[in-house]
Amino acid sequence: MIETKAFAAFNDHDPLSPFQFNRRKAGPADVQIEILYCGVCHSDLHQVRNEWGGSIYPMVPGHEIVGRVVKTGKKVKKFKKGDLAGVGVIVDSCKKCKPCKKNLEQYCKEGATGTYNAIERDGKTLSQGGYSTQIVTNERYVHAISKKLDLKAVAPLLCAGITTYSPLRYIGVGKGTKVAVIGLGGLGHIGVKFAVSFGAEVTVISTSKSKQADAKKLGAHRFLLSTDEKQMKRHDSYFDVILNTVSANHDYEKYLDLLTMNGKMIIVGLPPQDPKVKVFALSKNRRSIIGSMTGGMKETQKMLDYCAKKNIVADVEVIPMQKINEAYERMIKGDVHYRFVIDMASLK
Repeated sequence: MIETKAFAAFNDHDPLSPFQFNRRKAGPADVQIEILYCGVCHSDLHQVRNEWGGSIYPMVPGHEIVGRVVKTGKKVKKFKKGDLAGVGVIVDSCKKCKPCKKNLEQYCKEGATGTYNAIERDGKTLSQGGYSTQIVTNERYVHAISKKLDLKAVAPLLCAGITTYSPLRYIGVGKGTKVAVIGLGGLGHIGVKFAVSFGAEVTVISTSKSKQADAKKLGAHRFLLSTDEKQMKRHDSYFDVILNTVSANHDYEKYLDLLTMNGKMIIVGLPPQDPKVKVFALSKNRRSIIGSMTGGMKETQKMLDYCAKKNIVADVEVIPMQKINEAYERMIKGDVHYRFVIDMASLK
C-alpha cells in the first residue's frame, strides 16, 4: 500500500483537515502519479457539504489532478516514469456497455466511478480524490499533458475545461455561431476561451458590470448586463447557443428568451435546487435545454491536445492546501479569478 497525505472532510459542516490513508499499489494496467497540483471545483464544495445528498465520509475531494508519473504497471503502454499526466472526474467504468465502447465513459450504463465520493468497482473501496499527494488509476482514465503548457493552469482543464469543451463541440459551435456565456467564473471563463477559439461571436452575460473588462481580456466580443432590462430586451431571440455555467439558483426563463429559432441552452452549472421552466418558454422559437456531463476519455485527451496547440489554459490562483477552507468561502462569494489550484508541495 502507498501511504498518502491529504486533506479530507469528515462530515458536512466541519472544516477540511489533515488526513492520511493508503492507496493501492499500481497493478499491471495502473499508473501511479505524484500529484503536483489539483484544481478546486465548485462541485467539491457541494459534495463536501452534502448539498446534493449521498456524500460519503471521510472524503478527499478533487478531480482536476495533474502531476508526474512515478510508476507504471507492466501492461501500461501510453505512459512511462517521468511523464506529465492528469486525472479528471472519472477513474473507472464498466468498459463493456454501449457508451463505454463509444468512448463515452461519463454515460456508462452501470455508472462511471467518480474520482472521489464513490465506491470503486470492487464494491468496498471508497475512492479518494486529488487533495492528496498520490493517486493510482487505470491507464484508460489517465491523460497525457503537454510540456508546452503551465502545469498548474492545466489542472482545471480536467473538469472545467472538458465540461465546457464537450457540449460546445457536440452542438457544433463555430464561425458564425452567436454564443452567450452566462457567468464568468471557473467554468465560464474557459467556456469563453473555447468559444472564441472556435470562431464564434461570443457575449458574456453577467449580473456584475465589473466583469466587463475581464470579458474583453478573455476575448469576448460583447458584454451583456443581465440586470439591465433594456439591454436584455435588445437581445431577445438573438443567440444560437447559451452556455449556462451558473451554479446558484436563478431564473432560466429570463435567459431562454434570448435564444433565436432552434436555439439551445447548455446547462453545465449545477444549482442546489432544480429550476422551473414554463413549457411556453421552450415552445417559442422551438428552443431546447440540453444537459451535459464531463467528456469521455478520448475527448478529454483531444481537448488537452487542442489546448496545447492553441495555448489555452485556465486563469488560476495558486494556494497551499492549508488555505482550502478559506478558498471555499471565497469561492462562494465569487472572490477568485478564476480557479483556485492547490500546490501539493504544501502537504509534504
